[in-house]
Amino acid sequence: MTSAVAYRLGGQESPAGGDLLDLLESEAILIIREVIAELERPVVLFSGGKDSVVLLHLAAKAVWPARLSVPVLHVDTGHNFPEVLDFRDATVRRLGIDLHVARVQDYIDDGRLRERTDGTRNPLQTVPLLDAITQHRFDGVFGGGRRDEDKARAKERIVSLRDSFGQWDPKNQRPELWRTVNTRHRPGEHVRVFPLSNWTELDIWRYIEREGIELPALYYAHEREVFERDGMLLAPGPWSAPRPGEEVRTETVRYRTVGDMSCTGAVRSSARTVGAVVAEVAASTLTERGATRADDRISEAAMEDRKKEGYF
Repeated sequence: MTSAVAYRLGGQESPAGGDLLDLLESEAILIIREVIAELERPVVLFSGGKDSVVLLHLAAKAVWPARLSVPVLHVDTGHNFPEVLDFRDATVRRLGIDLHVARVQDYIDDGRLRERTDGTRNPLQTVPLLDAITQHRFDGVFGGGRRDEDKARAKERIVSLRDSFGQWDPKNQRPELWRTVNTRHRPGEHVRVFPLSNWTELDIWRYIEREGIELPALYYAHEREVFERDGMLLAPGPWSAPRPGEEVRTETVRYRTVGDMSCTGAVRSSARTVGAVVAEVAASTLTERGATRADDRISEAAMEDRKKEGYF
């Protein structure tokens, strides 16, 4: 039988001598430690994106000076940015942790999944994710989701129960009374854990600046060939070819979020340093997903529909 341990919410007054980042870090580390202690086979979702990098950094801090023994899992769409995959592999080698990769391409090759007509593979990640959780018997899955990203993520609990099919029911969530970490679940079920729930994009970048955390270079301003579609700047490639009338040009851009190349847009930016990105994000009025992710524009409830099926 697992226990329920209280934690402090971000946004409360910080202890003397501390700041909001100290409080958010303490909250996240306490959640990570409790979940690792209570569950038998936890895993960290790690794509090489900024939120998963910060999450892995916090997980390593949570167990320091011991080595992080929790494995990481990446659901590879096959359409990822090559530089992000290189960063992912270099990070797991540096930390000496096990990496499990579930590949969407394998499912397409053997007929378990079919390509979508719009070309994006992000919605196809759900089945490989759930199969990997079942195959490796993971009972707790850490994710880097934040409540400020999307209204579906805003209403999900920090410790979110998934049923035996890996599905989430937004109308049947556990209350988090007294801010508790409740990892209880029946055989066949598992929990998703979001230690960064109370963080914002600005908090993430301020923490990256404070901790000196390395990220893939495409998070900073660089020159790249792009074309504009539906108000987003997409990079031409095998999975995102421009249509007639869409002009390819070289612009100075950066990426606020990193996902499937076919649906992740860049933003015009001159921010080449962490400090410049912090200033840029502080002035922004759009979340990174709202500004740069075409897969979230499929419908008004695109994210919630995918989460109900078992998505991150």
